[in-house]
Amino acid sequence: MSVRDTRKENALVISRQDHRRDEDDSVAYGSKVIAYRVERMNRRRAAIEVNPDLSVIVKVPQAASVSAIRSAVRQKARWILRQQRHFSDLLPRTPKRRLISGESHLYLGRKYRLRVEEHAGAERITLSGGYLHMKVSASATARKRAALLRAWYIVHARRVFRERLDACRQHPAFRRIDDVHLIIRRMTRRWGSCTPRRNLVLNTELIRAPRGYIDYVITHELCHLVVPDHSRKFTNLLDRVMPDWRDRKRQLERMLA
Repeated sequence: MSVRDTRKENALVISRQDHRRDEDDSVAYGSKVIAYRVERMNRRRAAIEVNPDLSVIVKVPQAASVSAIRSAVRQKARWILRQQRHFSDLLPRTPKRRLISGESHLYLGRKYRLRVEEHAGAERITLSGGYLHMKVSASATARKRAALLRAWYIVHARRVFRERLDACRQHPAFRRIDDVHLIIRRMTRRWGSCTPRRNLVLNTELIRAPRGYIDYVITHELCHLVVPDHSRKFTNLLDRVMPDWRDRKRQLERMLA
């Protein structure tokens, strides 16, 4: 679970200038840079949360100024860095991938052994018998193999994510949402996002998770197309559409940490 600083929540100066809706920002603290996500909502004071994935969420009043938000983060910088160090110690250490036979790679929640095979024809990857068969030339470098695997994931992500999006949109809560434009890209800090123009962006890495966890991310973003913030109304909607979303979120964070 995330850690929230409740000892001293900072009141933020309200300004009609210098403010936006939601935004990503960062502040420098000594030699460190603290990146954070701002979530504007109906509240009187700011609250700062540090999540197990080391991300920082700053929940602020709708009209809080950017300068005041940065000031609040700087005031809590030492606490934020301490919490990040704590969570960092708990994260599993994933060995660097060398893309050689015997390595395991996730696809839709299941681990598959990689089997690298020399091949004189077109380089490709196939999934069969519990193995990812990577057929490459004898001279293929680790970078080339990585690019081939990444391209394979993207092809399957396009198909699976569209299937899951179409399935999730069948819920009555989303019947008024017009066509959604699906975008797939690699993201370092988020599983998904959406825009008022109905662009739903999903992280390519999500293809490694089970379909149920993919459904959680998609459902979360579809709920934002109905309720754009993280208010009580949003949480109530997500509870109604997917009652077990908290468990899915927790399992997703553990699996792909």
